[in-house]
Order: sequence, then C-alpha cells, then structure tokens
Amino acid sequence: MFIDYGEASSSSWQSFERLVKRTLLVADYEDVRIVGQSGDKGADLIAHKYGKRWLFQVKCWGIPVGTKVIDRTLEACAIYDADVPVIVSLNGFETAAKEHQRKLMAKGINLQLWDVQQLKKIASISTKEVPNPYKPRQYQEEAIKEICYAYFSEKRSAMTVLATGLGKTFVAGEASRRIMKSAKRRFLVLAHTNELVYQLEREFWKFMTIDDRSIVWNGKEKPTERQLEEYEFIFACIDSVFNYVNNGNELPLFNVCITDECHHCGSMMYQTVFDHLECGTVNGPFLVGMTATPWRSDEVELETYFGKPLITIDMVYGMKHGYLVNVDYRIYTDNIDWDGLNNLSGNKFSPKQINRTLFINQWDDSVVFELQKTWKEQYQPRAIIFCGTIEHADTMKRKLNQLGFCKAEALYSQNDKGFSMTQFDRNLILSNFSEGKVNVLCVVDIFNEGIDVPDVNIIVFQRVTHSRRIFIQQLGRGLRLAEDKENVIVLDFVSDIRRFAAGLELKDELEGEKIETVRINLPGENKVTFRKVAGEDEGTERFLREWLEDIARIESLGENDVALRFPPTQIYSGR
Repeated sequence: MFIDYGEASSSSWQSFERLVKRTLLVADYEDVRIVGQSGDKGADLIAHKYGKRWLFQVKCWGIPVGTKVIDRTLEACAIYDADVPVIVSLNGFETAAKEHQRKLMAKGINLQLWDVQQLKKIASISTKEVPNPYKPRQYQEEAIKEICYAYFSEKRSAMTVLATGLGKTFVAGEASRRIMKSAKRRFLVLAHTNELVYQLEREFWKFMTIDDRSIVWNGKEKPTERQLEEYEFIFACIDSVFNYVNNGNELPLFNVCITDECHHCGSMMYQTVFDHLECGTVNGPFLVGMTATPWRSDEVELETYFGKPLITIDMVYGMKHGYLVNVDYRIYTDNIDWDGLNNLSGNKFSPKQINRTLFINQWDDSVVFELQKTWKEQYQPRAIIFCGTIEHADTMKRKLNQLGFCKAEALYSQNDKGFSMTQFDRNLILSNFSEGKVNVLCVVDIFNEGIDVPDVNIIVFQRVTHSRRIFIQQLGRGLRLAEDKENVIVLDFVSDIRRFAAGLELKDELEGEKIETVRINLPGENKVTFRKVAGEDEGTERFLREWLEDIARIESLGENDVALRFPPTQIYSGR
C-alpha cells in the first residue's frame, strides 16, 4: 500500500502532508488543497465532504501530539470557517489529547484524531482498480493507444498535442496505467514549475493502484536515494534534476520519461537531463512529450526530441466538436482613436507605432460596467480577469466590490512595489473561489499553465500579451466543460493591433467548415464579434479585414517589426 509507516517516518513533512492528501482523494473528499506554508494560521489541508469544510492539521513528529495542537487546530477552524477539525499524527496522540477529544465531542465539537492506522483504514476503502471514473473520449483513446503501441513496439519517443482542456494529463496517466498493467515499471515525470509538479502527481494518483508509490522532487522536497531507485513514480522539477546531474550524480534507471509542457524542452536543463538519461535511445527511457501549445519562440524543433505528434487536437477542433464549451468572444473597440491615424506618415509601421497612435488610455470603469451587464447572462457566474500588474489587479478588485454585484479578490504569484500575498492568502482565496464565496479573481501571471478552474464562465482580458502560447492558455482557462455550463463569454479589452488580428483569425476558423457531429456540451454556437459597449461594431471589423491583409502574419509580429502598411484613405473614410 502507498501508506507505509517506515517510509512516512523517513520522508519529509511535505511528503507526509501529500500522503494525507492522496488518502483523502481516495476516500472521495473534494477540492483537497494543501495550505500548510509559512503563515498558514494553523491549517495544513482543507477539503470538502458531506457538504462540510474539513480542516486538517498534519504532524510528522517523532512524538505523540498533545493538547496544545488541539487548541491551535480549533482556532484555525474559526479562521478558515471550517466545520470539521482533524489532526493527523504520524506517531499518535497523548492520553491527555484523547481525553480532551472526548470532552469536545460531548460538547458537539466533532474533533477527529487520525493516526497512520486510521489513514490505512481510510485508504483501504479503495481497491487496486483505478479510481478514475471517466472513460476516454474517442480522440483520447486514439492518443492513449498510439502511445502504448509506440512503447510496446520499442519505438523510442512519442508526443501528443492537445489544447488546454482536452485532457493531455488524462492521456498520459491512462497510458501509464496500461503500460504498468503488464509489469511494474518506473516513471520520471518532468515539469518546469513546482505548481505543475504537484498537480501532475495529484492527477496521476487517479491512475495508480494503492500499491503504486509516488514522490515529489523539487526545491522543497528531495527523495532519499532508496526512494529515487525504488518508487514507481518520481514527479520532478527540471531544475532539481539538472542540479543533481550537474553536480556529478548518477540518476537511477527509468523505463519512461514524461515531459509536461514539453514546449519548454529546448532549454539547456532539459537537454542535459535527456542526454544523461539517454532519453529516446535504445539504452534510455521511452520519452513522452505533452503540450497544448507546441510553438516556441526560438528555433528548436520539438520533433527533434519526440518525433512527429501522434495526435494533434487544437482549440478550434475541440470547440467545434463539443469537447470544449462554446465561446462568445467579444472584442471591444470603444477606445480606438481613429483620428489618430491621420497623424501617421510613411508607408509601413510597427505594432508599437500603431498601438501608440490608435488606442487611448486604459478604461477600467467601462470594463467594470460591461462585466456587470454580462454577469446577468450567465448561470452562477464565475470570472477571471487577466490584469497587467498587481496594482491594476487591486484597483479592479476595489472597483468591482464597490458596485456590489460580485465578490472579487486579487490574486498574484509574487510580491512587488509594496504589495504582498502569503501562501495562506492565496490558498484561502482559491478555496473560497472554488466554493463560490468569491466569484471574480483579478489575476496577474497566474492560470497561464497547469491550473484547472473548470467552473469559470466569464474571462476578461485586460493584460496585453504578445505570446500566442500564453493567449491560448489563458483563453483555455474558461473552455473546460462543467455541469450546467453552456458557454464562456470572453470580454477582450486589450488594446493591441495584433489581438485584433488574433480575433479575426479565431472567427474565421470557427466559422469555417461546419462539423456535423453530436455535441457533448449544451447546444449553442461559437462566435467572435467586434463591438462597442453600446452594441456590435461591424464597421471596424470590415476596416480591419481590409487593413490587415495577412492576418496570421500580423498576429505573429514582434513589437518593433516594421510591416504594417498605412490604411488606405478610401478604406478608412468608408469605415
């Protein structure tokens, strides 16, 4: 079984917390989230079951837990607004703690005390069958079979390209399960951030038997040599593995090396690790690449590492076939200063020159009021606003909360210019967002890669991004299917000529060849419209189509690439 006292006692406290988390997931707890960090205010995990919020204090101590921990846990329950307090102890509880529990239970306080034996009892509810209840979709089954065929026919690599929301981790996890069925094998799963590493481990748990062990290897946790050599699944941050190899250490043998977000693999760290393991060769592990966005800003070809993709399903295909929700994409043009075009002179211009001339300043108030109108269009609205800076995110949060139609919070991953956000604050906001206590997140540099928020049905763009990859990943945050979710409404207020080109390209792709198929999601249509706050703006769309002749080329221009021609006078005057 994945729960072993000897292993737990020799592992880190972080590893023990994740072992508790895996146990809760096996036992059908929902929205299980580790919150234990500096400033966590007495909680390590929070989860939901039976309509209640459960709070867990996890102690990986070498001695039994006493009454002081109980008191702190009850205080944490009040802070987190939790219903059921639970203390999990690696080495049991003092007699006084058990007596204190009985007194609290008599007062109606449902304090739970769990030791390792209780964890094993909870985990044993599961069988050795895979707990994941979902059957692969047709394209997922095709990808899974192709990966397995490549492995068992002794090919050396494989790559799948699946747009955000189409289940690339599901494909990798199910393929791993099938590869493991014939014999025990060892997997190294690589990612470029700690957040992705933790998420990958959690997602792969769904495809493991209760005898399959997993461990995380990153800047916070380091497996023992025995764990590295014996555990079935190692989930690692690439920089940790690179530093290990670069310091002259030898990695143990792996049968399969899976690389998530493999469009990052052109970096020197990935190349060093791949070379050390001899990935993709007869002597090395079978190499699997997964990505939603295969484009790289450099000239590195992913096929050099992984071969041609076994399957490629893009975002538009997913929307047309009902594997993603319908999109109602609205690009706003109110802040265009058409008269400014008359001030341009010359024949060709860069996006930077056009943007500086064409657009007026940021328009936060219009954004807030437009979101308020849109709010009424969605059942149980839940929104993400992509902001450019921490200060801007806090401004948007304040303006929204002043109107009172929603509860907004700012969320960001770093501190800057006097703004700070602890891990406790971030996790509490995310939990409240999941429960609906918060229904708008004003985010900065979060939700680009690897974080799933399937209930989001409104996305607001206020942040300029010149990366097609980031744009697609941000849009994908709202495209995932969810119960009672018919579509995602996108409000795009980004003032950049290349975004207009991207909108036109998306519209043309969605309005292209009609697909005759049974939709998975609710009936509806995908549409992209150019509009002002007062209504549709077809004149601007016509003008842009004639101006931006090569839409795909314009979308990919750099900030200072001189390529845009001056709009012909007759087109502009007839707009």
